[in-house]
Amino acid sequence: MLKGLSGLAELPNLAKKAHEFQTELSKTVENLRNIQLEGESGAGLVKVKINGAGNFEKVEVDPSILNKDDKEVIEDLLLAAIKDAQQKAKKYEQREMEKVAEEAGIPEKFRAPF
Repeated sequence: MLKGLSGLAELPNLAKKAHEFQTELSKTVENLRNIQLEGESGAGLVKVKINGAGNFEKVEVDPSILNKDDKEVIEDLLLAAIKDAQQKAKKYEQREMEKVAEEAGIPEKFRAPF
């Protein structure tokens, strides 16, 4: 009758692992907010700084391209730099989340698509 309850002995260990995973995940999310990545376009004429969580922090435009006749070019360069920064932030986040899942011993087939 108690045969089905044999797994209960593992509950404290499972709860401990879940807590450790949550702690590591929280640290990783905080680290993502603190890391700064840079996207650029136009061979560095336009730069966008973004944190690992995807929040934009700064846009830099080289003064040499600030000509009102080049408005569309500047807009295109800004958009390209933003996309570059977003792509870098996404890849960084994926790597960090994979590390947390791996360290927690979560089998790859059970991991969320980060």
